[in-house]
Amino acid sequence: MASWGRRSSGMVHHIKALSKVELRGKAGEMKGGWWRYPLQPGVASALVPRSWPCVNTMASLFLVQRFKSSLPQKQVEDDDDDYQDLDFPGGKVACTSEMKFISGSYDKRIPCYRVLGDDGELIKDGSDFEKVNKELAVKMYRDMVCLQIMDTFLYEAQRQGRISFYMTSFGEEAATISSAAALTKDDIILPQYREQGVLLWRGFTLQEIVNQCFGNKDDGGKGRQMPVNYGSSKHNFVTVSSPIATQLPQAAGMAYSLKMDKKDACVVAFIGDGGTSEGDFHAGLNFAAVMEAPVIFVCRNNGWAISTPTSDQFRSDGVVVKGQAYGIPSIRVDGTDALAVYSAIRAARNMAINEQRPVLVESWTPFHIRRFHQISFSQ
Repeated sequence: MASWGRRSSGMVHHIKALSKVELRGKAGEMKGGWWRYPLQPGVASALVPRSWPCVNTMASLFLVQRFKSSLPQKQVEDDDDDYQDLDFPGGKVACTSEMKFISGSYDKRIPCYRVLGDDGELIKDGSDFEKVNKELAVKMYRDMVCLQIMDTFLYEAQRQGRISFYMTSFGEEAATISSAAALTKDDIILPQYREQGVLLWRGFTLQEIVNQCFGNKDDGGKGRQMPVNYGSSKHNFVTVSSPIATQLPQAAGMAYSLKMDKKDACVVAFIGDGGTSEGDFHAGLNFAAVMEAPVIFVCRNNGWAISTPTSDQFRSDGVVVKGQAYGIPSIRVDGTDALAVYSAIRAARNMAINEQRPVLVESWTPFHIRRFHQISFSQ
């Protein structure tokens, strides 16, 4: 304690000494809104703000050392130029004498990528999509049908009181199954609530799903998790976490780990539109963007967060525009179009791995396509 006391006293003494500045002395040179003062011989001149016209050498040196990490090396190039470029972190920024606020929205909404028309046929003007063979297409269709039947049975079991909780995927079968089909078994999945289709695709059996929902002795989690909180290390499927959006920062960290290990894989994190209102959504996207982590954020936007419409959550054009704010390439895709989702996720995976960067995919599944009883039934 005595040692720390001496140290603090010494620091106070130095601060007081440095703060004693003289206002008289050799005049400094004015340049670009900054006062420039010469220091000791052989030492570069000090730059201090115009509001600090001190000539004390030690004080000036102290200021330069304190702020040198935050001062742009060259803010302006020519004082006589009315339109100067600011050399700011991230690149040069052009200046303008016109005061103009950027718009809060685009004139037109971001288009939704789709391959199939409302009649189930390919769009006639030509679609840019990934071709699938017959075997893959049949498996995708079979798993979508299986998922819907399984959801129906378990939903009815919940309504009968046999299990306490269940979340269905009605209307989102294409979004989850097609996403799973576009990935490899080495890609790590961090789900929200409605991604049981990914587990089915990867070989998690119906019996294992039922065991988890009923929490019996054969449940891999030994009944310690609430229903639908699936998890399987064998299938690279991280256990569902009940708190909303906590998986997004975790996904960014896992993806950065894959990057450090130079793995040919990515992380895929699922979230609903309601989860984008959580702080973890923004933290996860920003972390992934700054660290250039190979992660795909898939948002299932059906327009409602349980009973809260998106109009009560945000004023932006859906979720896809949020990626741009963090410097993340993004796309909006029709979540009911299996080929569109498959193609978008395949392209996003290639981008995430080859370019080592995050990608945001907004999957639109209009609420009227899903039946109202898809909402949680914990009450």
